[in-house]
Amino acid sequence: MSQTETQNNLVPIAILIDELRNDDIQTRINSIKKLATIALVLGAERTRTELIPFLTDTVYDEDEVLLELAEQLKDFTVLVGGNEYVYCLLAPLETLATVEETIVRDKAVETLIHLEQFHSPADLEKHFVPMVKRLSSGEWFTSRTSASGLYSAVYPRLAAPLQAELAQAYRLLCVDDTPMVRRAAAMRLGDLVSVMNLEDARTGMLPMLNAVSQDDQDSVRLLAMGCAVSFSAVLPIDDTQAHVIPTICAASEDKSWRVRCMLADNIVKLQHNVGPKMTMDHLVNVYEKLLNDSEAEVKSNAVGKMKDFCTALPVDKREVIIMNQIFPAVKALVQEANMHVKTTLASQVMGLAPLLGKQNIIDHLIPIFLAQLRDENPDVRLNVICNLESVNSVIGVQQLSVNLLPAIVELSEDKKWRVRLAIIEYVPLLAGQLGLPMFNDDEITSLCMNRLLDNVYTVREAAVNSIKSLVAKFGIEWAKKNVLPKMIELSTDSNYLHRMICLLSILRIGEVCDADVIRSHLLTILVKMSADKVPNVRFKTAQILAKLGSKMDNETIQSVINGTLNRLKDDLDVDVAHFALQAMRDLKLC
Repeated sequence: MSQTETQNNLVPIAILIDELRNDDIQTRINSIKKLATIALVLGAERTRTELIPFLTDTVYDEDEVLLELAEQLKDFTVLVGGNEYVYCLLAPLETLATVEETIVRDKAVETLIHLEQFHSPADLEKHFVPMVKRLSSGEWFTSRTSASGLYSAVYPRLAAPLQAELAQAYRLLCVDDTPMVRRAAAMRLGDLVSVMNLEDARTGMLPMLNAVSQDDQDSVRLLAMGCAVSFSAVLPIDDTQAHVIPTICAASEDKSWRVRCMLADNIVKLQHNVGPKMTMDHLVNVYEKLLNDSEAEVKSNAVGKMKDFCTALPVDKREVIIMNQIFPAVKALVQEANMHVKTTLASQVMGLAPLLGKQNIIDHLIPIFLAQLRDENPDVRLNVICNLESVNSVIGVQQLSVNLLPAIVELSEDKKWRVRLAIIEYVPLLAGQLGLPMFNDDEITSLCMNRLLDNVYTVREAAVNSIKSLVAKFGIEWAKKNVLPKMIELSTDSNYLHRMICLLSILRIGEVCDADVIRSHLLTILVKMSADKVPNVRFKTAQILAKLGSKMDNETIQSVINGTLNRLKDDLDVDVAHFALQAMRDLKLC
């Protein structure tokens, strides 16, 4: 290589050094982002011998720079010469895995796990495993916490003697003097168990479940629940009964609410893994305790699993268990002071309906449902309304309507606009469930029409969309009797916002009606409103005439629409004139 070529090849490293010394952190981050380009210029050999050692020795920068470095090294396998040399990347990542900032260490571990797959078995044994051992025995807790994340990645590819060595090293992490290390080991214990063979998991790691579950730090004990899920997924029934179930039962009475909260989070996964017999013998009682817990956070998490837990119960015993052990807690939770618990319950309790007989729903579930509909918290009422379908599917329209309709009418006037919105959005579904005879009730029909005058635009708009759905569902004869008279009334309302919502209603109704209905009913209202005193109403009329006119025959356009738009295009208000002229162009009238 000539002297000039050598000097040119030195330039990238020199530039990188200068940029990494820059006081501006963004400049240093940008320099790290260019590492791949620099490596391409240097070539694989010089990247291995010069760039990677330089990066290893430079790990002292700001966290943001180190984080970017850990991310960039993930794609360096090709740049160092392929899988044969991927071990070269371990040195800087090992250093990054020991820094103080957690997010940097986590990114370094993530990159190491990604690069593990490119190592040959020989390189794993020669380079990767020694690195894991060094991190596991590092003086600072940071290296030992990082080490715990690497075991599950490398363990399955090793020979039995090395697997035994790593298992022993991991057990030491689980009982480390530093709580942060024990926490990291407990967090990853389930990952390691899932890649072990059954015998190694039973003899080597099962004792660690007890160690984690009995740790003096609740931040470690709470992670035992995730470990219990992993062990219950791989252990035979006898071992699960002997080791996992006692851990679960003890956690339900743990002095720390955080541990009980984590148990509630994992109760359905545990139920799936341990099977119906252990669920009946143990988990039902555990779940009942969680529902009756003294801490609102625990109850909320338990309630959030109610539908899934009850659905997974043995079918032949399900209804009895729900009524005898779950429902007493549910009835108490309806009066719960904590709003989060109540709102979660409202979203879950209706899901029990398909699991119960009709009589139990009428006698026990409906009273709860009605109490929640009248709860002072609007989110409770909202969640109940959104889950009514599950009740109706079991007990039928007639029984539901007797209890439901009065509550629906009452809620349609709720002070909270989100509740009114939920009600009006639910009306088309309700109409489909109750059918035309029930929905023709004056009270229910007026509920829908009255929301057109709501003081919140979002509710008015939802009412318009609901009316459109109802017209499409029940047909024009129903609309002539129940909807069009209201449109005529609104078209002359003293409040111009009500007249505007009338126009929007006409547009939406027109989208689901045929040309005859538009011509004989809707255009008549529009022509009258084209002379409104408010310019906004007039130009909106012009826009709607253009949209509905596209569905009309040429004779109607010429005889009805053309004259109206001609008058509006000469309106004194420039906006009205503009939109009228635009409408005429859309309909090809000029």
